[in-house]
Amino acid sequence: MRLSLSLLWALLLAITPQLLLASTAPLDLDAGWEYRWGDSPLQADGTPTWTQEEATEAWQAIDFPSNPPGRDGESNAWFRITLPSGEWRDPVLYIYSVDLIVQVYLESELIYQYGHFDEQGKGRFEGWPWHMISLPEDFANKPLYFRIFSNYTDIGLWGEVKLMDRPDLWQFILTNSAVDLVISAFSLLLALLAGVFALIHSRRRSFAGIGLFSFASGIMILAETQASQLLLNLPLLWDYLAAAGYYALPIGIGLLLEHWFDSRHSRWIRLLWQLHLAYLVAALTLAMSGAVNLSSTFPVYDVLLAITLPSLFIILALRVSALNGEQRWIVATYALFGLLLLIDMAVAHGLLPWARVPVSAGALAFSLTLVAISIRHYSRTQTELVRLNQRLEQQVEERTQALQKMVEKLLAFSYQDPLTGLKNRRHFDEMFQQEAAIARRGKPVTLVMLDIDHFKHFNDLHGHEAGDTVLMTMGKLLSDYFREDDAVCRLGGEEFVVVMPGATSAEATDRIERFLVSMRDQRFMHGEKELGRVSLSCGIATYPDHTDDPVELIRLADQALYRAKQRGRDRFETYAAS
Repeated sequence: MRLSLSLLWALLLAITPQLLLASTAPLDLDAGWEYRWGDSPLQADGTPTWTQEEATEAWQAIDFPSNPPGRDGESNAWFRITLPSGEWRDPVLYIYSVDLIVQVYLESELIYQYGHFDEQGKGRFEGWPWHMISLPEDFANKPLYFRIFSNYTDIGLWGEVKLMDRPDLWQFILTNSAVDLVISAFSLLLALLAGVFALIHSRRRSFAGIGLFSFASGIMILAETQASQLLLNLPLLWDYLAAAGYYALPIGIGLLLEHWFDSRHSRWIRLLWQLHLAYLVAALTLAMSGAVNLSSTFPVYDVLLAITLPSLFIILALRVSALNGEQRWIVATYALFGLLLLIDMAVAHGLLPWARVPVSAGALAFSLTLVAISIRHYSRTQTELVRLNQRLEQQVEERTQALQKMVEKLLAFSYQDPLTGLKNRRHFDEMFQQEAAIARRGKPVTLVMLDIDHFKHFNDLHGHEAGDTVLMTMGKLLSDYFREDDAVCRLGGEEFVVVMPGATSAEATDRIERFLVSMRDQRFMHGEKELGRVSLSCGIATYPDHTDDPVELIRLADQALYRAKQRGRDRFETYAAS
Protein backbone atom coordinates (compact mmCIF):
# COMPACT_ATOMS: atom_id res chain seq x y z
CA MET A 1 0.00 0.00 0.00
CA ARG A 2 2.81 2.40 0.92
CA LEU A 3 4.62 1.57 -2.31
CA SER A 4 1.48 2.22 -4.42
CA LEU A 5 0.94 5.57 -2.73
CA SER A 6 4.56 6.51 -3.44
CA LEU A 7 4.14 5.60 -7.10
CA LEU A 8 0.94 7.65 -7.35
CA TRP A 9 2.64 10.64 -5.75
CA ALA A 10 5.60 10.32 -8.11
CA LEU A 11 3.14 10.26 -11.03
CA LEU A 12 1.49 13.44 -9.80
CA LEU A 13 4.86 15.18 -9.43
CA ALA A 14 5.83 14.16 -12.94
CA ILE A 15 2.56 15.32 -14.50
CA THR A 16 2.11 18.64 -12.71
CA PRO A 17 5.53 20.26 -12.11
CA GLN A 18 4.31 23.67 -13.19
CA LEU A 19 1.49 23.60 -10.66
CA LEU A 20 3.97 22.85 -7.88
CA LEU A 21 6.32 25.62 -8.95
CA ALA A 22 3.52 28.21 -9.08
CA SER A 23 1.85 27.30 -5.80
CA THR A 24 1.93 29.15 -2.51
CA ALA A 25 1.50 27.25 0.74
CA PRO A 26 -2.23 26.77 1.52
CA LEU A 27 -3.44 28.34 4.76
CA ASP A 28 -5.94 26.64 7.09
CA LEU A 29 -8.55 29.10 8.37
CA ASP A 30 -9.02 27.44 11.74
CA ALA A 31 -9.09 30.50 14.03
CA GLY A 32 -10.79 33.88 14.29
CA TRP A 33 -14.34 32.73 13.50
CA GLU A 34 -17.53 34.28 14.90
CA TYR A 35 -21.20 33.34 14.60
CA ARG A 36 -24.71 34.55 15.32
CA TRP A 37 -28.05 32.76 15.06
CA GLY A 38 -30.91 33.89 12.83
CA ASP A 39 -30.98 35.63 9.48
CA SER A 40 -30.07 39.19 8.59
CA PRO A 41 -32.74 41.64 7.44
CA LEU A 42 -32.19 42.94 3.93
CA GLN A 43 -31.81 46.55 2.91
CA ALA A 44 -33.74 48.08 0.00
CA ASP A 45 -31.02 47.04 -2.47
CA GLY A 46 -31.02 43.47 -1.13
CA THR A 47 -27.79 43.85 0.87
CA PRO A 48 -27.89 42.02 4.24
CA THR A 49 -27.77 44.52 7.08
CA TRP A 50 -25.41 42.36 9.13
CA THR A 51 -22.63 42.81 6.56
CA GLN A 52 -22.63 46.57 7.16
CA GLU A 53 -23.19 46.84 10.91
CA GLU A 54 -20.24 48.06 12.96
CA ALA A 55 -21.58 46.64 16.24
CA THR A 56 -19.93 43.35 17.20
CA GLU A 57 -21.62 42.45 20.48
CA ALA A 58 -24.14 40.18 18.69
CA TRP A 59 -21.32 38.02 17.27
CA GLN A 60 -19.84 35.20 19.38
CA ALA A 61 -16.45 33.56 19.00
CA ILE A 62 -16.33 29.95 17.82
CA ASP A 63 -13.42 27.59 17.17
CA PHE A 64 -14.80 26.41 13.83
CA PRO A 65 -17.88 27.59 11.91
CA SER A 66 -20.00 24.51 12.56
CA ASN A 67 -22.84 23.66 14.95
CA PRO A 68 -22.71 26.66 17.31
CA PRO A 69 -24.15 26.15 20.81
CA GLY A 70 -27.77 27.06 21.58
CA ARG A 71 -29.34 26.09 18.28
CA ASP A 72 -32.84 25.56 19.79
CA GLY A 73 -34.48 24.76 16.47
CA GLU A 74 -32.76 27.54 14.50
CA SER A 75 -32.30 26.81 10.78
CA ASN A 76 -30.37 30.00 9.90
CA ALA A 77 -26.93 31.05 11.09
CA TRP A 78 -24.23 33.48 10.04
CA PHE A 79 -20.48 33.05 10.37
CA ARG A 80 -17.70 35.51 9.67
CA ILE A 81 -13.93 35.75 9.62
CA THR A 82 -11.44 38.46 8.68
CA LEU A 83 -9.32 37.16 5.80
CA PRO A 84 -5.55 37.25 6.36
CA SER A 85 -3.02 38.92 4.11
CA GLY A 86 -0.64 36.94 1.97
CA GLU A 87 0.81 36.50 -1.52
CA TRP A 88 -1.49 34.47 -3.78
CA ARG A 89 -1.58 34.74 -7.57
CA ASP A 90 -5.08 33.33 -8.04
CA PRO A 91 -6.62 33.10 -4.54
CA VAL A 92 -9.56 30.83 -3.81
CA LEU A 93 -11.25 29.63 -0.63
CA TYR A 94 -11.74 25.87 -0.40
CA ILE A 95 -14.48 24.42 1.83
CA TYR A 96 -14.83 20.66 2.28
CA SER A 97 -18.63 20.83 2.64
CA VAL A 98 -21.53 23.02 3.83
CA ASP A 99 -24.72 22.08 5.69
CA LEU A 100 -26.81 22.81 3.70
CA ILE A 101 -26.91 25.94 1.45
CA VAL A 102 -24.83 29.11 1.65
CA GLN A 103 -24.29 32.65 0.45
CA VAL A 104 -20.83 34.22 0.86
CA TYR A 105 -20.28 37.97 1.13
CA LEU A 106 -16.93 39.78 1.02
CA GLU A 107 -17.83 42.84 3.06
CA SER A 108 -21.29 43.54 1.60
CA GLU A 109 -20.69 42.08 -1.89
CA LEU A 110 -22.16 38.67 -2.71
CA ILE A 111 -19.31 36.65 -4.25
CA TYR A 112 -20.64 33.09 -4.06
CA GLN A 113 -23.89 31.19 -3.64
CA TYR A 114 -24.76 27.52 -3.43
CA GLY A 115 -28.46 26.66 -3.30
CA HIS A 116 -31.44 28.98 -3.51
CA PHE A 117 -32.75 31.08 -0.62
CA ASP A 118 -36.45 31.94 -0.63
CA GLU A 119 -37.99 35.07 0.92
CA GLN A 120 -37.90 33.42 4.36
CA GLY A 121 -34.19 32.65 4.01
CA LYS A 122 -34.79 28.92 3.56
CA GLY A 123 -34.11 26.46 0.76
CA ARG A 124 -33.89 22.82 -0.27
CA PHE A 125 -30.97 20.44 0.03
CA GLU A 126 -28.99 20.35 -3.24
CA GLY A 127 -26.10 18.07 -2.37
CA TRP A 128 -22.86 18.07 -0.38
CA PRO A 129 -20.15 19.19 -2.82
CA TRP A 130 -16.86 20.79 -1.94
CA HIS A 131 -16.76 24.51 -2.68
CA MET A 132 -14.23 26.76 -4.43
CA ILE A 133 -14.83 30.48 -3.86
CA SER A 134 -12.83 32.88 -6.03
CA LEU A 135 -11.44 35.89 -4.17
CA PRO A 136 -10.41 39.29 -5.57
CA GLU A 137 -6.81 40.42 -5.30
CA ASP A 138 -7.63 42.94 -2.55
CA PHE A 139 -9.37 40.47 -0.20
CA ALA A 140 -6.79 40.81 2.61
CA ASN A 141 -8.05 42.11 5.98
CA LYS A 142 -11.66 42.21 4.77
CA PRO A 143 -14.50 40.42 6.60
CA LEU A 144 -15.99 37.36 4.90
CA TYR A 145 -19.58 36.46 5.82
CA PHE A 146 -21.37 33.12 5.41
CA ARG A 147 -25.17 33.04 5.38
CA ILE A 148 -26.27 29.46 6.11
CA PHE A 149 -29.59 27.63 6.03
CA SER A 150 -29.89 24.04 7.25
CA ASN A 151 -32.78 21.92 8.47
CA TYR A 152 -30.34 19.02 8.84
CA THR A 153 -28.86 17.79 12.12
CA ASP A 154 -25.72 19.85 11.39
CA ILE A 155 -25.47 23.50 10.35
CA GLY A 156 -22.48 25.45 9.08
CA LEU A 157 -19.23 24.64 7.33
CA TRP A 158 -17.84 21.13 7.70
CA GLY A 159 -14.47 19.46 7.41
CA GLU A 160 -11.79 22.00 6.55
CA VAL A 161 -11.48 25.54 5.19
CA LYS A 162 -8.32 26.54 3.32
CA LEU A 163 -7.04 29.65 1.54
CA MET A 164 -4.88 28.69 -1.44
CA ASP A 165 -4.03 29.29 -5.08
CA ARG A 166 -6.39 27.78 -7.64
CA PRO A 167 -3.74 25.46 -9.19
CA ASP A 168 -2.88 24.21 -5.69
CA LEU A 169 -6.56 23.35 -5.20
CA TRP A 170 -6.65 21.19 -8.34
CA GLN A 171 -3.50 19.48 -7.10
CA PHE A 172 -5.04 19.07 -3.64
CA ILE A 173 -8.28 17.56 -5.01
CA LEU A 174 -6.44 15.19 -7.33
CA THR A 175 -4.00 14.06 -4.65
CA ASN A 176 -6.79 13.32 -2.17
CA SER A 177 -8.88 11.53 -4.78
CA ALA A 178 -6.37 9.42 -6.72
CA VAL A 179 -6.24 6.44 -4.35
CA ASP A 180 -10.02 6.38 -3.85
CA LEU A 181 -10.54 6.46 -7.62
CA VAL A 182 -8.27 3.47 -8.07
CA ILE A 183 -9.98 1.58 -5.22
CA SER A 184 -13.40 2.42 -6.63
CA ALA A 185 -12.39 1.14 -10.06
CA PHE A 186 -10.98 -2.01 -8.48
CA SER A 187 -14.19 -2.62 -6.49
CA LEU A 188 -16.40 -2.08 -9.54
CA LEU A 189 -14.25 -4.45 -11.55
CA LEU A 190 -14.54 -7.06 -8.80
CA ALA A 191 -18.31 -6.53 -8.84
CA LEU A 192 -18.32 -7.22 -12.58
CA LEU A 193 -16.37 -10.45 -12.14
CA ALA A 194 -18.60 -11.58 -9.26
CA GLY A 195 -21.65 -10.87 -11.39
CA VAL A 196 -20.29 -13.07 -14.17
CA PHE A 197 -19.59 -15.86 -11.68
CA ALA A 198 -23.11 -15.49 -10.27
CA LEU A 199 -24.43 -16.32 -13.75
CA ILE A 200 -22.22 -19.37 -14.43
CA HIS A 201 -21.38 -20.74 -10.97
CA SER A 202 -23.46 -22.97 -8.75
CA ARG A 203 -22.82 -20.72 -5.71
CA ARG A 204 -24.92 -17.92 -7.15
CA ARG A 205 -26.02 -16.42 -3.84
CA SER A 206 -22.44 -16.03 -2.58
CA PHE A 207 -21.21 -14.36 -5.77
CA ALA A 208 -24.35 -12.21 -5.93
CA GLY A 209 -23.61 -10.99 -2.40
CA ILE A 210 -19.95 -10.32 -3.22
CA GLY A 211 -20.94 -8.54 -6.42
CA LEU A 212 -23.56 -6.35 -4.73
CA PHE A 213 -21.25 -5.45 -1.85
CA SER A 214 -18.35 -4.61 -4.19
CA PHE A 215 -20.62 -2.63 -6.52
CA ALA A 216 -22.18 -0.71 -3.61
CA SER A 217 -18.80 0.11 -2.05
CA GLY A 218 -17.30 1.08 -5.43
CA ILE A 219 -20.21 3.40 -6.25
CA MET A 220 -20.15 4.92 -2.74
CA ILE A 221 -16.41 5.60 -2.86
CA LEU A 222 -16.58 7.04 -6.38
CA ALA A 223 -19.53 9.28 -5.48
CA GLU A 224 -17.87 10.54 -2.30
CA THR A 225 -14.46 11.22 -3.83
CA GLN A 226 -13.93 14.91 -4.54
CA ALA A 227 -12.75 14.33 -8.11
CA SER A 228 -16.25 13.12 -9.04
CA GLN A 229 -17.42 16.75 -8.90
CA LEU A 230 -14.86 17.62 -11.58
CA LEU A 231 -15.99 14.76 -13.80
CA LEU A 232 -19.69 15.69 -13.52
CA ASN A 233 -20.73 18.76 -11.57
CA LEU A 234 -24.07 17.39 -10.33
CA PRO A 235 -23.64 17.20 -6.54
CA LEU A 236 -27.15 15.95 -5.80
CA LEU A 237 -26.79 13.09 -8.30
CA TRP A 238 -23.53 12.01 -6.68
CA ASP A 239 -25.19 12.16 -3.25
CA TYR A 240 -28.00 9.93 -4.49
CA LEU A 241 -25.40 7.46 -5.78
CA ALA A 242 -23.49 7.66 -2.50
CA ALA A 243 -26.70 7.07 -0.54
CA ALA A 244 -27.68 4.11 -2.72
CA GLY A 245 -24.23 2.52 -2.30
CA TYR A 246 -24.10 3.26 1.42
CA TYR A 247 -27.58 1.88 2.07
CA ALA A 248 -26.94 -1.25 -0.03
CA LEU A 249 -23.76 -2.39 1.78
CA PRO A 250 -25.54 -4.48 4.48
CA ILE A 251 -27.71 -6.09 1.79
CA GLY A 252 -24.68 -7.40 -0.09
CA ILE A 253 -22.92 -8.76 2.98
CA GLY A 254 -26.20 -10.26 4.25
CA LEU A 255 -26.67 -12.21 1.00
CA LEU A 256 -23.10 -13.48 1.31
CA LEU A 257 -23.34 -14.54 4.97
CA GLU A 258 -26.87 -15.89 5.05
CA HIS A 259 -26.17 -19.39 3.73
CA TRP A 260 -23.07 -19.91 5.92
CA PHE A 261 -25.10 -20.73 9.05
CA ASP A 262 -27.96 -22.94 10.19
CA SER A 263 -31.54 -21.94 9.56
CA ARG A 264 -32.03 -20.08 12.88
CA HIS A 265 -29.07 -17.75 12.44
CA SER A 266 -29.68 -17.42 8.70
CA ARG A 267 -33.18 -16.22 9.46
CA TRP A 268 -31.84 -13.36 11.61
CA ILE A 269 -29.29 -12.38 8.98
CA ARG A 270 -32.00 -12.45 6.29
CA LEU A 271 -34.20 -10.24 8.45
CA LEU A 272 -31.37 -7.68 8.83
CA TRP A 273 -30.58 -7.35 5.13
CA GLN A 274 -34.26 -7.28 4.17
CA LEU A 275 -34.79 -4.46 6.67
CA HIS A 276 -31.99 -2.51 4.97
CA LEU A 277 -33.44 -3.28 1.54
CA ALA A 278 -36.80 -1.90 2.64
CA TYR A 279 -35.13 1.24 3.96
CA LEU A 280 -33.11 1.76 0.76
CA VAL A 281 -36.24 1.56 -1.41
CA ALA A 282 -38.35 3.72 0.91
CA ALA A 283 -35.69 6.41 1.50
CA LEU A 284 -34.73 6.89 -2.14
CA THR A 285 -38.36 6.77 -3.31
CA LEU A 286 -39.44 9.43 -0.80
CA ALA A 287 -36.41 11.60 -1.59
CA MET A 288 -36.86 11.42 -5.37
CA SER A 289 -40.59 12.15 -5.05
CA GLY A 290 -39.80 15.30 -3.05
CA ALA A 291 -41.58 14.09 0.08
CA VAL A 292 -38.35 14.40 2.09
CA ASN A 293 -34.87 15.84 1.54
CA LEU A 294 -32.24 13.23 0.76
CA SER A 295 -30.12 14.68 3.57
CA SER A 296 -32.76 13.74 6.16
CA THR A 297 -32.50 10.05 5.22
CA PHE A 298 -28.85 9.78 6.33
CA PRO A 299 -29.32 10.30 10.11
CA VAL A 300 -32.16 7.75 10.23
CA TYR A 301 -30.06 5.23 8.33
CA ASP A 302 -27.07 5.89 10.59
CA VAL A 303 -29.19 5.01 13.63
CA LEU A 304 -30.42 1.88 11.85
CA LEU A 305 -26.86 0.86 10.92
CA ALA A 306 -25.61 1.56 14.45
CA ILE A 307 -28.13 -1.06 15.64
CA THR A 308 -27.98 -3.69 12.90
CA LEU A 309 -24.20 -3.72 12.36
CA PRO A 310 -23.33 -4.68 15.97
CA SER A 311 -26.24 -7.16 15.90
CA LEU A 312 -24.74 -8.83 12.84
CA PHE A 313 -21.31 -8.99 14.49
CA ILE A 314 -22.87 -10.61 17.56
CA ILE A 315 -24.45 -13.30 15.36
CA LEU A 316 -21.10 -13.88 13.64
CA ALA A 317 -19.21 -14.04 16.93
CA LEU A 318 -21.59 -16.66 18.31
CA ARG A 319 -21.05 -18.91 15.29
CA VAL A 320 -17.50 -18.05 14.27
CA SER A 321 -16.33 -21.59 15.13
CA ALA A 322 -18.55 -22.92 12.34
CA LEU A 323 -16.69 -20.91 9.73
CA ASN A 324 -13.65 -22.05 7.76
CA GLY A 325 -10.46 -20.03 7.47
CA GLU A 326 -11.43 -18.21 4.29
CA GLN A 327 -14.83 -17.25 5.68
CA ARG A 328 -13.19 -15.90 8.82
CA TRP A 329 -10.92 -13.68 6.72
CA ILE A 330 -13.94 -12.32 4.89
CA VAL A 331 -15.73 -11.64 8.18
CA ALA A 332 -12.61 -9.95 9.62
CA THR A 333 -12.21 -7.59 6.65
CA TYR A 334 -15.91 -6.77 6.73
CA ALA A 335 -15.55 -6.04 10.45
CA LEU A 336 -12.74 -3.60 9.59
CA PHE A 337 -14.91 -1.97 6.94
CA GLY A 338 -17.85 -1.78 9.37
CA LEU A 339 -15.65 -0.22 12.05
CA LEU A 340 -14.44 2.44 9.61
CA LEU A 341 -18.06 3.15 8.64
CA LEU A 342 -19.01 3.62 12.29
CA ILE A 343 -16.03 5.94 12.86
CA ASP A 344 -16.93 7.93 9.75
CA MET A 345 -20.52 8.13 11.00
CA ALA A 346 -19.33 9.41 14.38
CA VAL A 347 -17.20 12.07 12.67
CA ALA A 348 -20.14 13.10 10.47
CA HIS A 349 -22.33 13.66 13.53
CA GLY A 350 -19.67 15.49 15.52
CA LEU A 351 -19.14 12.67 18.04
CA LEU A 352 -15.46 12.57 17.03
CA PRO A 353 -13.19 15.40 15.80
CA TRP A 354 -13.22 15.90 12.05
CA ALA A 355 -10.74 13.83 10.07
CA ARG A 356 -10.64 12.06 6.72
CA VAL A 357 -11.64 8.50 7.61
CA PRO A 358 -10.13 6.02 5.11
CA VAL A 359 -13.36 4.11 4.47
CA SER A 360 -11.98 3.11 1.09
CA ALA A 361 -9.20 1.21 2.89
CA GLY A 362 -11.86 -1.11 4.34
CA ALA A 363 -13.30 -1.70 0.89
CA LEU A 364 -9.80 -2.35 -0.43
CA ALA A 365 -9.09 -4.84 2.39
CA PHE A 366 -12.33 -6.67 1.67
CA SER A 367 -11.63 -6.72 -2.07
CA LEU A 368 -8.03 -7.85 -1.61
CA THR A 369 -9.17 -10.64 0.71
CA LEU A 370 -11.54 -11.93 -1.95
CA VAL A 371 -8.80 -11.65 -4.58
CA ALA A 372 -6.36 -13.54 -2.35
CA ILE A 373 -8.88 -16.34 -1.85
CA SER A 374 -9.49 -16.45 -5.58
CA ILE A 375 -5.75 -16.70 -6.27
CA ARG A 376 -5.47 -19.55 -3.77
CA HIS A 377 -8.12 -21.44 -5.70
CA TYR A 378 -6.71 -20.44 -9.06
CA SER A 379 -5.10 -23.82 -9.80
CA ARG A 380 -8.46 -25.55 -9.24
CA THR A 381 -10.63 -23.21 -11.24
CA GLN A 382 -12.11 -24.16 -14.55
CA THR A 383 -11.01 -22.89 -17.94
CA GLU A 384 -13.45 -19.98 -17.90
CA LEU A 385 -11.63 -18.49 -14.89
CA VAL A 386 -8.47 -18.16 -16.96
CA ARG A 387 -10.38 -16.19 -19.58
CA LEU A 388 -11.95 -14.03 -16.88
CA ASN A 389 -8.53 -13.28 -15.41
CA GLN A 390 -7.38 -12.06 -18.82
CA ARG A 391 -10.43 -9.80 -18.93
CA LEU A 392 -9.51 -8.54 -15.47
CA GLU A 393 -6.09 -7.43 -16.70
CA GLN A 394 -7.69 -5.72 -19.68
CA GLN A 395 -10.19 -3.91 -17.44
CA VAL A 396 -7.43 -2.76 -15.06
CA GLU A 397 -5.49 -1.36 -18.02
CA GLU A 398 -8.59 0.47 -19.26
CA ARG A 399 -9.22 1.94 -15.80
CA THR A 400 -5.58 3.04 -15.57
CA GLN A 401 -5.82 4.76 -18.95
CA ALA A 402 -9.11 6.40 -17.91
CA LEU A 403 -7.43 7.71 -14.76
CA GLN A 404 -4.52 9.04 -16.85
CA LYS A 405 -6.96 10.84 -19.15
CA MET A 406 -8.72 12.31 -16.14
CA VAL A 407 -5.39 13.60 -14.78
CA GLU A 408 -4.64 15.22 -18.15
CA LYS A 409 -8.15 16.73 -18.22
CA LEU A 410 -7.74 18.17 -14.72
CA LEU A 411 -4.37 19.62 -15.70
CA ALA A 412 -5.96 21.33 -18.72
CA PHE A 413 -8.52 22.99 -16.42
CA SER A 414 -5.74 25.02 -14.78
CA TYR A 415 -4.99 26.76 -18.12
CA GLN A 416 -8.57 27.72 -19.00
CA ASP A 417 -10.70 30.62 -17.84
CA PRO A 418 -13.94 28.95 -16.62
CA LEU A 419 -16.21 31.87 -17.57
CA THR A 420 -15.17 32.71 -21.15
CA GLY A 421 -13.49 29.46 -22.19
CA LEU A 422 -10.39 31.44 -23.24
CA LYS A 423 -6.91 30.64 -22.00
CA ASN A 424 -6.10 32.30 -18.68
CA ARG A 425 -3.22 34.38 -17.32
CA ARG A 426 -1.23 31.30 -16.38
CA HIS A 427 -1.31 30.08 -19.99
CA PHE A 428 -0.45 33.56 -21.27
CA ASP A 429 2.59 33.87 -19.01
CA GLU A 430 4.05 30.57 -20.17
CA MET A 431 3.12 30.95 -23.85
CA PHE A 432 4.42 34.53 -24.12
CA GLN A 433 7.83 33.47 -22.81
CA GLN A 434 8.03 30.99 -25.69
CA GLU A 435 6.89 33.58 -28.27
CA ALA A 436 9.45 36.05 -26.92
CA ALA A 437 12.21 33.47 -27.41
CA ILE A 438 11.05 32.87 -31.02
CA ALA A 439 10.89 36.62 -31.69
CA ARG A 440 14.53 37.09 -30.63
CA ARG A 441 15.51 34.89 -33.60
CA GLY A 442 14.21 37.56 -35.99
CA LYS A 443 10.45 37.10 -36.13
CA PRO A 444 8.17 40.06 -35.24
CA VAL A 445 5.46 39.72 -32.63
CA THR A 446 2.71 42.13 -31.61
CA LEU A 447 0.90 42.31 -28.28
CA VAL A 448 -2.55 43.90 -27.94
CA MET A 449 -4.04 44.78 -24.55
CA LEU A 450 -7.85 45.24 -24.53
CA ASP A 451 -9.98 46.54 -21.69
CA ILE A 452 -13.78 46.96 -21.54
CA ASP A 453 -14.60 50.61 -20.83
CA HIS A 454 -16.47 51.54 -17.63
CA PHE A 455 -17.09 47.88 -16.80
CA LYS A 456 -17.56 48.48 -13.08
CA HIS A 457 -20.26 51.03 -13.85
CA PHE A 458 -21.82 48.54 -16.27
CA ASN A 459 -21.95 45.89 -13.50
CA ASP A 460 -23.43 48.36 -11.05
CA LEU A 461 -26.08 49.33 -13.62
CA HIS A 462 -27.05 45.93 -15.02
CA GLY A 463 -25.79 43.44 -12.41
CA HIS A 464 -22.93 40.95 -12.34
CA GLU A 465 -24.83 38.28 -14.28
CA ALA A 466 -25.23 40.69 -17.18
CA GLY A 467 -21.55 41.56 -16.81
CA ASP A 468 -20.65 37.86 -17.04
CA THR A 469 -22.77 37.62 -20.21
CA VAL A 470 -20.78 40.49 -21.75
CA LEU A 471 -17.47 38.86 -20.79
CA MET A 472 -18.52 35.53 -22.33
CA THR A 473 -19.76 37.21 -25.51
CA MET A 474 -16.61 39.33 -25.73
CA GLY A 475 -14.48 36.22 -25.38
CA LYS A 476 -16.32 34.56 -28.26
CA LEU A 477 -16.10 37.68 -30.46
CA LEU A 478 -12.35 37.92 -29.91
CA SER A 479 -11.83 34.21 -30.58
CA ASP A 480 -13.85 34.35 -33.79
CA TYR A 481 -12.23 37.53 -35.10
CA PHE A 482 -8.51 36.96 -34.72
CA ARG A 483 -6.35 34.57 -36.72
CA GLU A 484 -5.98 30.93 -35.79
CA ASP A 485 -2.30 31.58 -35.01
CA ASP A 486 -3.19 34.43 -32.61
CA ALA A 487 -3.62 33.61 -28.92
CA VAL A 488 -6.51 35.31 -27.14
CA CYS A 489 -6.39 35.18 -23.31
CA ARG A 490 -8.35 36.68 -20.44
CA LEU A 491 -5.98 38.19 -17.90
CA GLY A 492 -8.71 38.73 -15.33
CA GLY A 493 -11.72 40.94 -14.74
CA GLU A 494 -12.52 42.86 -17.94
CA GLU A 495 -8.95 42.74 -19.33
CA PHE A 496 -7.97 40.63 -22.37
CA VAL A 497 -4.74 40.22 -24.31
CA VAL A 498 -4.00 39.05 -27.86
CA VAL A 499 -0.59 37.72 -28.86
CA MET A 500 -0.08 38.00 -32.65
CA PRO A 501 3.05 36.07 -33.72
CA GLY A 502 4.56 37.33 -36.98
CA ALA A 503 2.29 40.39 -37.13
CA THR A 504 3.77 43.82 -37.74
CA SER A 505 2.53 46.95 -36.02
CA ALA A 506 0.69 48.04 -39.19
CA GLU A 507 -1.05 44.69 -39.58
CA ALA A 508 -2.13 44.65 -35.93
CA THR A 509 -3.32 48.26 -36.13
CA ASP A 510 -5.44 47.48 -39.17
CA ARG A 511 -7.05 44.44 -37.50
CA ILE A 512 -7.75 46.26 -34.24
CA GLU A 513 -9.20 49.27 -36.06
CA ARG A 514 -11.60 47.06 -38.02
CA PHE A 515 -12.51 45.13 -34.87
CA LEU A 516 -13.39 48.33 -32.99
CA VAL A 517 -15.54 49.46 -35.92
CA SER A 518 -17.45 46.18 -35.81
CA MET A 519 -17.79 46.47 -32.03
CA ARG A 520 -19.58 49.82 -32.37
CA ASP A 521 -22.41 48.05 -34.19
CA GLN A 522 -22.50 45.15 -31.71
CA ARG A 523 -25.42 45.03 -29.29
CA PHE A 524 -25.25 42.81 -26.21
CA MET A 525 -28.22 40.91 -24.75
CA HIS A 526 -28.83 39.34 -21.33
CA GLY A 527 -31.87 37.12 -21.50
CA GLU A 528 -34.50 39.23 -23.25
CA LYS A 529 -32.98 42.50 -22.08
CA GLU A 530 -30.88 44.58 -24.47
CA LEU A 531 -27.77 45.93 -22.76
CA GLY A 532 -26.73 48.25 -25.57
CA ARG A 533 -23.21 48.59 -26.91
CA VAL A 534 -19.95 48.06 -25.08
CA SER A 535 -16.75 49.84 -26.04
CA LEU A 536 -13.11 48.78 -25.78
CA SER A 537 -9.84 50.58 -25.24
CA CYS A 538 -6.78 48.95 -26.78
CA GLY A 539 -3.04 49.34 -26.58
CA ILE A 540 -0.64 47.96 -29.23
CA ALA A 541 3.10 47.30 -29.00
CA THR A 542 5.33 45.47 -31.50
CA TYR A 543 8.77 43.88 -31.41
CA PRO A 544 11.16 44.99 -32.83
CA ASP A 545 9.47 48.29 -33.82
CA HIS A 546 9.01 49.55 -30.26
CA THR A 547 11.57 47.70 -28.14
CA ASP A 548 14.75 45.63 -28.31
CA ASP A 549 13.38 43.13 -25.78
CA PRO A 550 10.11 41.34 -26.63
CA VAL A 551 9.39 40.78 -22.92
CA GLU A 552 8.95 44.57 -22.64
CA LEU A 553 5.87 44.39 -24.90
CA ILE A 554 3.60 43.72 -21.91
CA ARG A 555 4.60 46.97 -20.25
CA LEU A 556 4.54 48.98 -23.48
CA ALA A 557 1.13 47.69 -24.58
CA ASP A 558 -0.20 48.48 -21.13
CA GLN A 559 1.12 52.05 -21.42
CA ALA A 560 -0.56 52.39 -24.81
CA LEU A 561 -3.81 51.08 -23.31
CA TYR A 562 -3.58 53.66 -20.55
CA ARG A 563 -3.09 56.41 -23.15
CA ALA A 564 -6.20 55.20 -25.02
CA LYS A 565 -8.15 55.47 -21.76
CA GLN A 566 -6.84 58.98 -21.19
CA ARG A 567 -7.76 60.11 -24.70
CA GLY A 568 -11.44 59.27 -24.39
CA ARG A 569 -11.73 55.43 -24.59
CA ASP A 570 -13.43 53.47 -27.42
CA ARG A 571 -10.17 53.68 -29.36
CA PHE A 572 -6.73 52.17 -29.74
CA GLU A 573 -3.28 53.60 -29.30
CA THR A 574 0.00 52.28 -30.64
CA TYR A 575 2.94 52.63 -28.30
CA ALA A 576 5.02 55.73 -28.85
CA ALA A 577 7.95 56.76 -26.68
CA SER A 578 7.26 59.90 -24.63
